[in-house]
Amino acid sequence: MTALYPGYFVSFEGIDGAGKSTHIPAFCQLMRELHPSLEVVETREPGGTSLGEKLRSLLLDAPMNLETEALLMFAARREHIAQVIEPALLAGKIVISDRFTDASFAYQGGGRGLSLDKLNGLERWVQGREDGVLLQPNLTILFDLPGVVAQERRSKVRAPDKFEKMDLAFFEKVRQEYLRRAKADPQRFHVVDATQTPEVIWQDLQSLNISMP
Repeated sequence: MTALYPGYFVSFEGIDGAGKSTHIPAFCQLMRELHPSLEVVETREPGGTSLGEKLRSLLLDAPMNLETEALLMFAARREHIAQVIEPALLAGKIVISDRFTDASFAYQGGGRGLSLDKLNGLERWVQGREDGVLLQPNLTILFDLPGVVAQERRSKVRAPDKFEKMDLAFFEKVRQEYLRRAKADPQRFHVVDATQTPEVIWQDLQSLNISMP
């Protein structure tokens, strides 16, 4: 667990259109106000590093084999952990990431049907520390929203990437895998009802009890 680090790791998750990205900048500012002596590192996946951002453009737009997609996702994540996340946590910083490994299980596993055993193996390889402990967020904030509502929201924004173009059935499978993981790890997950107004959601986020290790 990342509690073994002096820093604190928060990930935001949810299907495309759930609204998580809207709240991340304000949440980062809230953490700066609550912990003025600590640096807050805002990052994202896929991405977060120079190499990761190059892989992001491929992953979001280029057609590819499903296993290739998963391997590239975890390659970008390995670089992200090595260059950004772990150094920041070791230095006692707060890391806030727009997506982490739960997204791979939800999108490549739940949505696209890749074997969860293969994803578990990649997770252990990429996130396993020398002491055998798996690096995971201290807190994962999951914005939960029915696929049909998210679809309506996505239609009102920018040109969609290849994932955002997927059909409603795909996003319902992604959502269900997110919820399955949240149920399996309730101590790590905080599930937000993303059908609520932004004001109510923000009140929920402000009420979270985030105590540093």
